[in-house]
Amino acid sequence: MALSCKQIWFGSRTLSPSRDSIDSEQTAFLISAEEITLQHSRAPAKTRIDPRIVSDTIIGLSDGLTVPFALTAGLSALGNTNVVIYGGFAELIAGSISMGLGGYLGAKSEVESYKASQVDTQRKLMMHPAAVNNDVKKILDDVGVSHKLSEQVAKELTEGDEKRLLKFLMHFEHASPEPPSNRALTCAFTIAMGYFIGGFIPLLPYFWVGQDEVQRGLQWSAGIMVLTLFVFGYLKTVVVQSWEVVWKSIRGGVEMVVVGSIAAGAAMGLVVLFSRGGADAN
Repeated sequence: MALSCKQIWFGSRTLSPSRDSIDSEQTAFLISAEEITLQHSRAPAKTRIDPRIVSDTIIGLSDGLTVPFALTAGLSALGNTNVVIYGGFAELIAGSISMGLGGYLGAKSEVESYKASQVDTQRKLMMHPAAVNNDVKKILDDVGVSHKLSEQVAKELTEGDEKRLLKFLMHFEHASPEPPSNRALTCAFTIAMGYFIGGFIPLLPYFWVGQDEVQRGLQWSAGIMVLTLFVFGYLKTVVVQSWEVVWKSIRGGVEMVVVGSIAAGAAMGLVVLFSRGGADAN
């Protein structure tokens, strides 16, 4: 069948069976190259933050705002500001490295998984072309494309550029878009920095008080962290959902405050318990 400059817009890919050869039921899938260009020229430019970066930032901040705060609250039971500062910094550095490595290894595994799926798909393209043709038709059938049109699209894809077909299968069959080459490093840096920044906040008040005013530092730290945890929980819900879900956002803020308070209370209680146990033993 002759092909024209008309194109079918399917997701992020463009395929090109002739519009004249498609019945009226199928015309909803067709957009001319001129129309696509016009739509893109009229569309306002939008700058969106990578959702993965947002997710990694939330992971780092969530742990950073709870674990170091719980540790510093626990160490404050020892009654020495320097102990809190040194212990808090040691935990911050170790925790940031650990969280960053975890993010790096996780993102690297994701890239390796994509490459393994890509190799398997390439092997299938070479050894089982008929099965690949059926896979393409099934993908199109599942989204409501008529059988006649799916036959034409599958034929053009399987007989055309192999790289285009490979990208089509990876995107629509495996639902696996190609991850950026720097994903692992970006993920590690984002999580580690989120953890360090979040964990540094509860340490700040201890720099402003004297060595023997650890309880005063704890009070300031607790007050700052209650506010910070609430704001973070609120904004996290807003980022994940929208500004319209006010009550859900407030609930998210309250949940973060409750979780952080429980963690800090448990850590402080254990330190007090162990210190009393050691004193009784002596």
